[in-house]
Amino acid sequence: MPANLKEIPFMPSTLETIDYAIYNWLNDEMDLHTTTQDGFEKVPVIWSAAERAFQVKRDSDMRDQDGTLVLPLITIERTTVTKDPTRKGTAWANIPPVKDEKGGSIMIARRIKQDKTANFANADSWRKESDTGPNQRTYPKRDAFGRPIENKKVVYETITIPMPVYLDVIYSISIRTEYQEQMNDLVTPFMTRTGGVNYFTARHDGHRFESFIQSSFAQENNVSAMETDYRKYETKVDIKTLGYIVGEGKNQEQPKMVVRENAVEVKLPREKVIIGHIPGHIDKRGFYRE
Repeated sequence: MPANLKEIPFMPSTLETIDYAIYNWLNDEMDLHTTTQDGFEKVPVIWSAAERAFQVKRDSDMRDQDGTLVLPLITIERTTVTKDPTRKGTAWANIPPVKDEKGGSIMIARRIKQDKTANFANADSWRKESDTGPNQRTYPKRDAFGRPIENKKVVYETITIPMPVYLDVIYSISIRTEYQEQMNDLVTPFMTRTGGVNYFTARHDGHRFESFIQSSFAQENNVSAMETDYRKYETKVDIKTLGYIVGEGKNQEQPKMVVRENAVEVKLPREKVIIGHIPGHIDKRGFYRE
Protein backbone atom coordinates (compact mmCIF):
# COMPACT_ATOMS: atom_id res chain seq x y z
CA MET A 1 0.00 0.00 0.00
CA PRO A 2 1.44 3.42 -0.90
CA ALA A 3 2.68 5.61 1.92
CA ASN A 4 0.04 8.28 1.25
CA LEU A 5 -2.86 5.82 1.66
CA LYS A 6 -4.18 4.43 4.91
CA GLU A 7 -7.11 2.46 6.19
CA ILE A 8 -9.57 4.59 8.17
CA PRO A 9 -11.70 2.54 10.59
CA PHE A 10 -15.34 3.59 10.79
CA MET A 11 -16.81 3.05 14.23
CA PRO A 12 -20.58 3.11 14.80
CA SER A 13 -22.09 6.24 16.32
CA THR A 14 -24.61 5.77 19.13
CA LEU A 15 -25.93 7.81 22.03
CA GLU A 16 -23.11 6.40 24.12
CA THR A 17 -20.60 7.69 21.56
CA ILE A 18 -21.94 11.24 21.98
CA ASP A 19 -21.85 10.87 25.77
CA TYR A 20 -18.24 9.74 25.67
CA ALA A 21 -17.32 12.67 23.43
CA ILE A 22 -18.70 15.23 25.90
CA TYR A 23 -17.14 13.45 28.86
CA ASN A 24 -13.73 13.29 27.15
CA TRP A 25 -13.92 16.97 26.27
CA LEU A 26 -14.69 17.97 29.85
CA ASN A 27 -12.34 15.53 31.57
CA ASP A 28 -9.37 15.62 29.18
CA GLU A 29 -9.49 18.82 27.13
CA MET A 30 -10.88 21.18 29.77
CA ASP A 31 -8.89 19.39 32.52
CA LEU A 32 -10.11 21.70 35.28
CA HIS A 33 -8.02 22.22 38.44
CA THR A 34 -8.54 24.29 41.57
CA THR A 35 -6.93 24.87 44.96
CA THR A 36 -8.00 22.46 47.70
CA GLN A 37 -6.66 21.51 51.12
CA ASP A 38 -4.33 19.09 49.34
CA GLY A 39 -2.98 21.72 46.94
CA PHE A 40 -3.73 22.51 43.31
CA GLU A 41 -5.68 19.37 42.35
CA LYS A 42 -7.65 18.14 39.35
CA VAL A 43 -11.40 18.22 39.95
CA PRO A 44 -12.99 14.77 39.40
CA VAL A 45 -15.66 14.45 36.70
CA ILE A 46 -18.54 12.03 37.34
CA TRP A 47 -21.21 10.78 34.98
CA SER A 48 -24.29 11.15 37.14
CA ALA A 49 -26.12 8.18 35.62
CA ALA A 50 -23.80 5.70 37.32
CA GLU A 51 -25.10 3.82 40.35
CA ARG A 52 -23.94 5.04 43.76
CA ALA A 53 -22.58 1.59 44.68
CA PHE A 54 -20.44 1.59 41.53
CA GLN A 55 -19.11 5.07 42.29
CA VAL A 56 -18.14 4.09 45.82
CA LYS A 57 -16.32 0.96 44.66
CA ARG A 58 -14.56 2.76 41.82
CA ASP A 59 -13.17 5.61 43.86
CA SER A 60 -13.70 5.54 47.62
CA ASP A 61 -12.03 8.94 48.05
CA MET A 62 -14.99 10.69 46.38
CA ARG A 63 -17.13 10.29 49.52
CA ASP A 64 -16.40 10.79 53.20
CA GLN A 65 -17.24 8.45 56.06
CA ASP A 66 -20.88 9.59 56.06
CA GLY A 67 -21.28 8.93 52.32
CA THR A 68 -21.30 12.63 51.41
CA LEU A 69 -19.54 13.67 48.21
CA VAL A 70 -16.24 15.41 48.75
CA LEU A 71 -16.22 18.80 47.03
CA PRO A 72 -15.18 20.26 44.59
CA LEU A 73 -16.87 18.01 42.07
CA ILE A 74 -18.21 18.15 38.50
CA THR A 75 -21.09 15.97 37.28
CA ILE A 76 -22.56 15.45 33.80
CA GLU A 77 -26.10 14.43 32.95
CA ARG A 78 -27.84 14.01 29.60
CA THR A 79 -31.14 15.80 30.09
CA THR A 80 -32.82 16.11 26.67
CA VAL A 81 -32.64 14.36 23.29
CA THR A 82 -34.58 15.87 20.39
CA LYS A 83 -34.95 14.43 16.89
CA ASP A 84 -35.52 17.39 14.61
CA PRO A 85 -36.45 16.36 11.02
CA THR A 86 -35.51 19.83 9.77
CA ARG A 87 -31.89 19.36 10.82
CA LYS A 88 -30.03 17.64 8.01
CA GLY A 89 -26.46 16.58 7.43
CA THR A 90 -24.71 15.61 4.21
CA ALA A 91 -27.82 13.84 2.88
CA TRP A 92 -30.63 16.39 2.74
CA ALA A 93 -33.37 13.95 1.68
CA ASN A 94 -34.24 10.64 3.27
CA ILE A 95 -32.53 7.74 1.49
CA PRO A 96 -34.30 4.41 2.15
CA PRO A 97 -32.05 1.36 2.57
CA VAL A 98 -31.54 -1.15 -0.22
CA LYS A 99 -34.27 -3.79 -0.11
CA ASP A 100 -32.12 -6.83 0.53
CA GLU A 101 -30.62 -8.68 3.48
CA LYS A 102 -27.71 -6.21 3.71
CA GLY A 103 -29.41 -2.80 3.56
CA GLY A 104 -27.29 0.35 3.55
CA SER A 105 -28.24 3.83 2.31
CA ILE A 106 -25.22 6.16 1.97
CA MET A 107 -21.91 5.37 0.31
CA ILE A 108 -18.95 6.45 2.45
CA ALA A 109 -16.05 4.87 0.53
CA ARG A 110 -15.21 3.32 -2.83
CA ARG A 111 -12.05 1.66 -4.12
CA ILE A 112 -10.97 -0.47 -7.06
CA LYS A 113 -10.97 -4.21 -6.48
CA GLN A 114 -7.52 -4.85 -7.91
CA ASP A 115 -7.56 -8.63 -8.23
CA LYS A 116 -10.94 -8.94 -9.96
CA THR A 117 -10.26 -5.99 -12.26
CA ALA A 118 -6.99 -7.64 -13.27
CA ASN A 119 -8.84 -10.90 -14.00
CA PHE A 120 -11.12 -9.17 -16.53
CA ALA A 121 -8.17 -7.35 -18.14
CA ASN A 122 -6.15 -10.57 -18.42
CA ALA A 123 -9.12 -12.41 -19.93
CA ASP A 124 -9.49 -9.73 -22.62
CA SER A 125 -5.76 -9.86 -23.36
CA TRP A 126 -5.92 -13.64 -23.70
CA ARG A 127 -8.65 -13.35 -26.34
CA LYS A 128 -6.87 -10.78 -28.54
CA GLU A 129 -3.77 -11.40 -30.59
CA SER A 130 -1.11 -8.66 -30.49
CA ASP A 131 1.86 -7.77 -32.65
CA THR A 132 4.31 -9.11 -30.07
CA GLY A 133 2.75 -12.50 -29.85
CA PRO A 134 -0.65 -14.21 -29.70
CA ASN A 135 -2.70 -14.77 -26.59
CA GLN A 136 -0.52 -13.12 -23.97
CA ARG A 137 -2.42 -13.18 -20.70
CA THR A 138 -1.00 -10.01 -19.13
CA TYR A 139 -0.31 -8.02 -22.28
CA PRO A 140 -1.92 -4.53 -22.12
CA LYS A 141 -4.62 -3.89 -24.68
CA ARG A 142 -3.61 -1.60 -27.57
CA ASP A 143 -5.29 -0.36 -30.71
CA ALA A 144 -4.00 -0.63 -34.29
CA PHE A 145 -1.62 2.31 -33.72
CA GLY A 146 -0.10 0.81 -30.57
CA ARG A 147 -1.87 3.16 -28.20
CA PRO A 148 -3.12 1.67 -24.91
CA ILE A 149 -6.86 1.07 -24.66
CA GLU A 150 -8.66 2.06 -21.49
CA ASN A 151 -9.96 -0.84 -19.48
CA LYS A 152 -13.66 -0.28 -19.00
CA LYS A 153 -14.24 -3.45 -16.99
CA VAL A 154 -13.31 -2.03 -13.59
CA VAL A 155 -14.68 -3.69 -10.47
CA TYR A 156 -15.37 -1.21 -7.67
CA GLU A 157 -15.86 -2.11 -4.01
CA THR A 158 -18.29 0.28 -2.32
CA ILE A 159 -19.07 0.63 1.39
CA THR A 160 -22.46 1.93 2.52
CA ILE A 161 -23.98 2.63 5.93
CA PRO A 162 -27.54 3.21 7.18
CA MET A 163 -29.07 6.67 7.01
CA PRO A 164 -27.70 8.84 9.87
CA VAL A 165 -30.26 10.36 12.23
CA TYR A 166 -29.37 13.80 13.57
CA LEU A 167 -30.20 14.75 17.14
CA ASP A 168 -30.04 17.77 19.43
CA VAL A 169 -28.66 16.53 22.74
CA ILE A 170 -28.61 18.74 25.86
CA TYR A 171 -26.11 18.02 28.64
CA SER A 172 -26.26 19.61 32.08
CA ILE A 173 -22.92 20.10 33.83
CA SER A 174 -23.13 20.76 37.57
CA ILE A 175 -20.13 22.31 39.31
CA ARG A 176 -20.18 21.98 43.12
CA THR A 177 -17.65 23.60 45.43
CA GLU A 178 -17.34 24.65 49.06
CA TYR A 179 -15.79 28.06 48.41
CA GLN A 180 -16.46 30.94 46.07
CA GLU A 181 -12.83 31.05 44.95
CA GLN A 182 -13.02 27.42 43.76
CA MET A 183 -16.19 28.18 41.82
CA ASN A 184 -14.53 31.13 40.11
CA ASP A 185 -11.62 28.90 39.05
CA LEU A 186 -13.89 26.27 37.52
CA VAL A 187 -16.51 28.45 35.84
CA THR A 188 -14.12 30.88 34.15
CA PRO A 189 -12.78 28.37 31.54
CA PHE A 190 -16.32 27.71 30.30
CA MET A 191 -16.61 31.42 29.51
CA THR A 192 -13.17 32.02 28.00
CA ARG A 193 -11.91 28.73 26.49
CA THR A 194 -13.96 29.13 23.27
CA GLY A 195 -13.11 32.82 22.87
CA GLY A 196 -15.77 35.14 21.48
CA VAL A 197 -18.04 32.25 20.49
CA ASN A 198 -19.59 29.35 22.38
CA TYR A 199 -18.59 26.67 19.85
CA PHE A 200 -16.32 23.67 20.35
CA THR A 201 -15.92 20.18 18.85
CA ALA A 202 -16.23 16.99 20.89
CA ARG A 203 -14.58 13.81 19.52
CA HIS A 204 -14.76 10.09 20.16
CA ASP A 205 -14.03 6.97 18.05
CA GLY A 206 -13.30 9.08 14.99
CA HIS A 207 -16.61 10.99 15.20
CA ARG A 208 -16.83 14.76 15.70
CA PHE A 209 -19.83 16.51 17.20
CA GLU A 210 -20.42 20.25 17.08
CA SER A 211 -21.31 21.56 20.54
CA PHE A 212 -22.32 24.91 21.96
CA ILE A 213 -21.99 26.19 25.52
CA GLN A 214 -25.23 27.92 26.43
CA SER A 215 -24.94 31.55 27.50
CA SER A 216 -26.74 31.19 30.85
CA PHE A 217 -24.83 29.97 33.94
CA ALA A 218 -27.48 29.18 36.56
CA GLN A 219 -26.30 29.44 40.17
CA GLU A 220 -28.00 27.39 42.87
CA ASN A 221 -26.08 28.37 46.01
CA ASN A 222 -27.42 28.00 49.53
CA VAL A 223 -25.12 30.47 51.29
CA SER A 224 -27.62 33.34 51.26
CA ALA A 225 -30.06 31.49 53.52
CA MET A 226 -27.60 31.61 56.43
CA GLU A 227 -28.97 28.33 57.80
CA THR A 228 -27.26 25.32 59.33
CA ASP A 229 -27.27 23.28 56.10
CA TYR A 230 -24.03 22.15 54.53
CA ARG A 231 -22.66 25.14 52.64
CA LYS A 232 -22.21 24.68 48.92
CA TYR A 233 -21.79 26.68 45.75
CA GLU A 234 -23.37 25.14 42.66
CA THR A 235 -23.41 26.34 39.05
CA LYS A 236 -25.13 24.61 36.14
CA VAL A 237 -23.74 24.88 32.62
CA ASP A 238 -25.82 23.52 29.71
CA ILE A 239 -24.22 22.26 26.51
CA LYS A 240 -26.14 21.71 23.27
CA THR A 241 -24.57 19.06 21.03
CA LEU A 242 -25.49 18.42 17.41
CA GLY A 243 -25.04 14.67 17.31
CA TYR A 244 -25.93 11.85 14.97
CA ILE A 245 -26.48 8.14 15.38
CA VAL A 246 -26.11 5.44 12.73
CA GLY A 247 -28.06 2.20 12.86
CA GLU A 248 -30.13 0.63 15.60
CA GLY A 249 -27.26 -0.46 17.82
CA LYS A 250 -27.45 -3.97 19.27
CA ASN A 251 -31.03 -4.41 17.98
CA GLN A 252 -30.01 -4.03 14.33
CA GLU A 253 -30.20 -7.26 12.33
CA GLN A 254 -28.45 -5.92 9.22
CA PRO A 255 -24.70 -5.14 9.23
CA LYS A 256 -23.52 -1.67 10.22
CA MET A 257 -21.36 -1.44 7.09
CA VAL A 258 -22.24 -3.08 3.78
CA VAL A 259 -19.62 -4.00 1.15
CA ARG A 260 -20.81 -4.47 -2.43
CA GLU A 261 -19.17 -4.96 -5.83
CA ASN A 262 -20.52 -3.70 -9.13
CA ALA A 263 -21.19 -5.75 -12.25
CA VAL A 264 -19.00 -4.99 -15.26
CA GLU A 265 -20.60 -7.20 -17.91
CA VAL A 266 -23.78 -9.17 -18.40
CA LYS A 267 -23.87 -12.45 -20.32
CA LEU A 268 -26.98 -14.26 -21.55
CA PRO A 269 -26.41 -17.97 -22.23
CA ARG A 270 -27.90 -19.56 -25.35
CA GLU A 271 -29.73 -22.88 -25.54
CA LYS A 272 -27.19 -24.08 -28.13
CA VAL A 273 -24.48 -23.82 -25.51
CA ILE A 274 -26.47 -26.02 -23.17
CA ILE A 275 -26.90 -28.84 -25.72
CA GLY A 276 -23.26 -28.62 -26.84
CA HIS A 277 -23.81 -27.13 -30.32
CA ILE A 278 -21.12 -24.66 -31.44
CA PRO A 279 -22.65 -21.77 -33.46
CA GLY A 280 -21.01 -20.49 -36.59
CA HIS A 281 -19.93 -17.19 -35.03
CA ILE A 282 -17.82 -19.01 -32.39
CA ASP A 283 -14.25 -20.08 -33.21
CA LYS A 284 -12.54 -23.27 -32.10
CA ARG A 285 -11.44 -21.75 -28.82
CA GLY A 286 -15.01 -20.95 -27.86
CA PHE A 287 -14.71 -17.18 -28.31
CA TYR A 288 -16.53 -14.83 -30.66
CA ARG A 289 -14.90 -14.55 -34.08
CA GLU A 290 -13.20 -11.22 -34.88
